Amino acid sequence: MKVSVGQFNPGGDVAENLAAMRRLAVGAQGEGAGLIVFPEESMFSVGRVAGSFAAAVDAQWTTFVHGLSVLAKEVGIAVIAGGYESSGEERPYNTLVAVDHNGRILETYRKLHLYDAFSYKESTRIKPGDGGIKLVEIGGFKVGMMTCYDLRFPELARALAVAGADLICVAAAWFKGDHKIEHWETLLKARAIENTVWMAAAGTSSDHCIGHSAILDPMGIPADFLNEEAEGTATADVSAKRISEVREFLPVLLNRRLESSGRML
Repeated sequence: MKVSVGQFNPGGDVAENLAAMRRLAVGAQGEGAGLIVFPEESMFSVGRVAGSFAAAVDAQWTTFVHGLSVLAKEVGIAVIAGGYESSGEERPYNTLVAVDHNGRILETYRKLHLYDAFSYKESTRIKPGDGGIKLVEIGGFKVGMMTCYDLRFPELARALAVAGADLICVAAAWFKGDHKIEHWETLLKARAIENTVWMAAAGTSSDHCIGHSAILDPMGIPADFLNEEAEGTATADVSAKRISEVREFLPVLLNRRLESSGRML
């Protein structure tokens, strides 16, 4: 299956963001992609929403999810994208939505690890996820989902791999800063190599976020990537054959002796 990652700069208007996603999805589908992954704040960017953030979430979450469903069905491509989901409390969830090419909602994943680091505190306005890891099947592949800061926690990627993930999709708005591009690229490679899975990472490209979306094979080799382009896609053929080849000579999942909890297997 060909997979694309779509890079853009979400604003504060859901309709405009969905229009940008449609442009990218049409291009990806034209390249033969069966799945496109979009960034963390594809619904809208927290810093660019007019008025109350909580009110905007309550009013726009359903519109966003419906828009993803329509986009996927009309373009004929599966979609994974991030938005903000009402929790019934003051703080919403930071949530990924997976939709198949028929527009059917497959699953949602609520970000587990909130970005309380580098002088930022996401938990002041976002509620942490409560549903654990999430896998969906797309195009015959088991696809795991992660959001941005989740990438820094190897146990999450390992749990997805042990659960059978062939491909892990990362939706991000990775802040710029000293060594942040190096961290992003190193962590993507590490998660691919240590779990012998494909990685597809879509990032926001803006004044504050690095972009650098990429698709890496199970050896951590970039199959296609972007840099700081304001809008674009990277596409690669994600194959089960490549996973099998790598796991033949690098059977780390079979050789491991510890669970993520530290207990012996």
